[in-house]
Amino acid sequence: MDLFMQYVKCFTVGGLICVIGQILLDRTKLTNGKVMVLFLVSGAVLQAIGVYGPIVEFAGAGATVPISGFGYTLAKGAMEAVTSDGLLGALSGGLTATASGITVAVVFGYLAALVANPKSKS
Repeated sequence: MDLFMQYVKCFTVGGLICVIGQILLDRTKLTNGKVMVLFLVSGAVLQAIGVYGPIVEFAGAGATVPISGFGYTLAKGAMEAVTSDGLLGALSGGLTATASGITVAVVFGYLAALVANPKSKS
């Protein structure tokens, strides 16, 4: 039953994040890219003020998989690296924390490009 509740929490929080994004797309003139940047920056800001961490503790992947979770991870990595490396950690900590995710995205994007047969929309 505990595993089921973890799935419910994950689905609920991730779904709410997606609903907010869909409402922004439907009700405003924001483009997809602007909404993604808004979510990324909001995840970083919410982590900086200490709000996003408890959401991640509660929802797990429901809060870390959306793009706001990437902002959270960038901010968390930078904050942790500042304590150990000083000001230089603010510049390198976020990239160090997200390097594996970026690498996986690039590798699988490349593999998908090899497998797919894209055609232009003429």
